[in-house]
Amino acid sequence: MQPVAQQIDRWYPPRTDAPLAAPSLNDARNYCRELATRHYENFPLVSWLLPKSLHQHFYNVYAFCRWADDLGDEIGDRDRSLELLAWWRSELQACFAGESGHPVFVALRPTIERFTIPIKPFDDLISAFEQDQTVTEYQTYEQLLDYCTRSADPVGRIVLYLCESVSEQNVSWSDSICTGLQLANFWQDVARDLDIGRIYLPEKDRERFGVSRESLLNRETTNGFLQLMEFEVDHARSLLTAGLPLVEQLPGRLQVDIDLFARGGLRILDRIQSIGYRVLDQRPVVTKRDAFGLLLTAVGRRLVRFFRRSSTKK
Repeated sequence: MQPVAQQIDRWYPPRTDAPLAAPSLNDARNYCRELATRHYENFPLVSWLLPKSLHQHFYNVYAFCRWADDLGDEIGDRDRSLELLAWWRSELQACFAGESGHPVFVALRPTIERFTIPIKPFDDLISAFEQDQTVTEYQTYEQLLDYCTRSADPVGRIVLYLCESVSEQNVSWSDSICTGLQLANFWQDVARDLDIGRIYLPEKDRERFGVSRESLLNRETTNGFLQLMEFEVDHARSLLTAGLPLVEQLPGRLQVDIDLFARGGLRILDRIQSIGYRVLDQRPVVTKRDAFGLLLTAVGRRLVRFFRRSSTKK
């Protein structure tokens, strides 16, 4: 399958004179499955731990996110990206009206109907990708959190719909995990983001610890920078930890997936701490050994909960 950026001409601009015929539902599902499995490492929830009945629905959601992400990050022209993201929103609206002919939305429509997913989390994701085109730095932590509510939290909310576990408390826990994980990824990739002209460390926080913009751009690992990173890591850790009660509210094997998701973020933060917060000098990584250990621990916690509940019933 061609990368998304190479498929745009087939679908955009819409051909009003001779519109393309919508693919069959089966072809659309196959398209989403291939797109998701081609980028499998980026979508770990579709794993052997996930109930098979949910695989296709997760593929469909992933395909939507993959297209939106690539329209925002892979085009290489911000004005063009904004134009394409506006088109993607119009396709989303057409999907909810039952009219879109794009394979992603042909496959996604039954998922939306089956789980009664509202349009807002999908639209919020597009909004975040649009913001990426115009905002590359944040003045305050509150502004950064607002971005996370649209770039990260919607994915968790969609997952809750797919798990049929939506409640006010579960949404709050999910938001906490998703924001915490995104912040963990930001702090892991401070240097990489600088390379592409992005600064997620809020200006007010940098000022608090005496880290100038020039010092950051020059990759200067000062005492103030290390204190700043410790401060940001602690914030992210508190968010991830606060969301952990969500795990026990989810059905069956999904507990293991979400446990891995949250604790993977915590492990990233552990790795940042283990290198003394020197993220400008080296990128902290979670190894395959780490991932295997997290999996064993998550499965172990699941078994402990299972036997505990079984003994209680007796």
